[in-house]
Amino acid sequence: MDRLIIASNRLPVKINEVEGDFTVEPSAGGLATGLKSYHKKNDSVWIGWPGIDVDDSKDKKKIEKLLSDEHCIPLYMESDLIENYYDGFSNATLWPLFHYFTEYASFKEDYWDAYKKVNEMFAESILKHTKKGDTVWVHDYQLLLVPEMIRKQRPDIRIGFFLHIPFPSYEIIRILPWREEILCGMLGADLIGFHTYDYARHFISSVKRLLGHDIDFNTVSMDGRHVYVDVFPMGIDYEKFERKALEVQSKPIQERSKQHQEIDRFLMGEPNRKLILSIDRLDYTKGIPHRINAFKRFLTDHPEFRGKVSLLMLTVPSREDVEQYQNLKREIEELVGGVNGEFGTLGWNPIIYFYRSLPFDNLIELYSSADIGLLTPLRDGMNLVAKEFIATKAGHKGVLILSEMAGAAKELGEALSVNPFNIKAVSDAIYAALTMDQDDQTNAMHTMQERIKRYDVHKWASDFMDNLEKTSKKQEINQARKVSGKNIEKFLSQYQKAKSRLLFLDYDGTLQKFFSLPGDAKPDKELLQLLKKSHLDDKTELVIISGRDKVTLNEWFGDSGFSLIAEHGAWTKDKDGEWKERTNTRSNWKENIRPVLESYMDRTAGSIIEEKSHSLVWHYRKADVELGALRALELTTDLSNLIINQDLEILEGSKVIEIKVAGINKGSAALEYIHDGSYDFIMAMGDDWTDEYLFKALPEESITIKVGTDRSAAKYYVGNYKEVRSLLNKLLTK
Repeated sequence: MDRLIIASNRLPVKINEVEGDFTVEPSAGGLATGLKSYHKKNDSVWIGWPGIDVDDSKDKKKIEKLLSDEHCIPLYMESDLIENYYDGFSNATLWPLFHYFTEYASFKEDYWDAYKKVNEMFAESILKHTKKGDTVWVHDYQLLLVPEMIRKQRPDIRIGFFLHIPFPSYEIIRILPWREEILCGMLGADLIGFHTYDYARHFISSVKRLLGHDIDFNTVSMDGRHVYVDVFPMGIDYEKFERKALEVQSKPIQERSKQHQEIDRFLMGEPNRKLILSIDRLDYTKGIPHRINAFKRFLTDHPEFRGKVSLLMLTVPSREDVEQYQNLKREIEELVGGVNGEFGTLGWNPIIYFYRSLPFDNLIELYSSADIGLLTPLRDGMNLVAKEFIATKAGHKGVLILSEMAGAAKELGEALSVNPFNIKAVSDAIYAALTMDQDDQTNAMHTMQERIKRYDVHKWASDFMDNLEKTSKKQEINQARKVSGKNIEKFLSQYQKAKSRLLFLDYDGTLQKFFSLPGDAKPDKELLQLLKKSHLDDKTELVIISGRDKVTLNEWFGDSGFSLIAEHGAWTKDKDGEWKERTNTRSNWKENIRPVLESYMDRTAGSIIEEKSHSLVWHYRKADVELGALRALELTTDLSNLIINQDLEILEGSKVIEIKVAGINKGSAALEYIHDGSYDFIMAMGDDWTDEYLFKALPEESITIKVGTDRSAAKYYVGNYKEVRSLLNKLLTK
């Protein structure tokens, strides 16, 4: 890997303008803070918005000079574009939807147009600055379309994508009008990372249900590519927080900052006084009003703690021009005033409320001084504040109360886990934290510290990069089998030199795309014209070899002059001949099997049964993806028990389960066909497991091509039916 190109909405630093001069300061936010250390350590290049709108070219040069020292490249946006892309689609559409606040989501075309435009701008900037061998790492919900945009222009680039917020369930994401575009955008990456398994599971489920791609565990197969989905819980720069906390705590009282001295005086003002700390950005997902009500409930239920414990709430300003946030700020202030008015005294405020951001050093002072961290978001992708709080507890003293809705809760099992909507449960957790045995505090804190120290931000990033590199190597191995320009040249040369050619072509998924209902897959005009080209050369024989019944194949191709093999080899028809049955095995087995299939059809909406002369087929392509897969597994098990000691077998195709007379398959049918002639060029193409019999049976020198990237006995593969048609067009066109 030559370089790492990081792309995110914001740079790790922002530009401020003071009296015509520009200065650089760190950006706020978990991504910028967390990844900045890795960025510096690995000499990467970071592309993003600098936090300022400038038009003057001289000013831009000044800014670019400042940012070059930080290894950053600015991407400028006009204010109206920022408004619709960032405040609009990113934060008024995606943010509430992905956090399950569907009532706040706004779906406006102007927002979507701006979002696409900015994603295109990011993709263009990335492509401009990316050299051969570089790796691109795209971050977060503001840039969901970028991976696919890069992939279309530069399929050779290694691309990773990481989502730092929750990915919602299928029932939520399906609400989004542009859901398919969003999913396809993300799937442009080679590796997609999430904080928790739940988010990855929701994403995979949505891809299956909305796009219909095949999924194998954490691998999405699509158009000749594999996209890998995995879990990487983001860490913090642990040593940085631990080192600063030790430095702050070791200072003599007189050398401490004014704020730190005020905290000390507060804690020493009453014996055994305790400080509870909560830190959030102002946002409706953080559950701040719920937390205040829980603390009020605690003071009501446990009056003995009045005057002895205070909740210090630091709320960082955010989106102050948005009405929802203005209303939230007003609600919080009213709730704080109500609690302080009801319970406060001249010498004690139950809630100490700050609406501001704090410098890093002051933040560490708060972390270090607090006895309890109270972090109860209603929904949170990770919540790095929880990890920062733990890292600053050098003496292993302190208790963390953490919402089970935060991604960090999956790692921090020793914290007191709460449902933030359960006011009494949060109140009880505060009491439990205040009365917890010191040894229990120490053991829990030490265990969590060891865990997040091992998997810090550097380990998180390097782990993602290592997996991305492994993913790319898998792609390279896979690409070696892909039908490429050189392969096609070789095929054409062999084809033209051959005196007698034979082409075996599957139909559904190979010559034609899949349809929800089998009857909808009638050959289109383009396909018919393509296949007719085989008649232009008497050296070429074309055989359509399909699982379709002979009646359908006869209706579509009976007078076309092609040879046909139907029902996986049960019936054959020479180009000028009549249908011949390869087996005359008949019995009453269908009478025993049909009721089983009917029961599954009745319980699986969207599934249908098809009857052929030698088989019964249960189709579930139109059924719910996950239910269909589950029912297929159950059905296969039930059928396996039914056909013991019977001359039957089960075929598992693409969204079909077929039970048929044993011994009939495409391979044996193809061999019979070959034995009737002499061919020096044989090519076969198919897309599912039924075609594996064909690939294995053909002579070694045959060219076998799988449609799709699944494991196969075929020597080569193509991505989809369109690539099959393209290859055939080149072979059949002189």
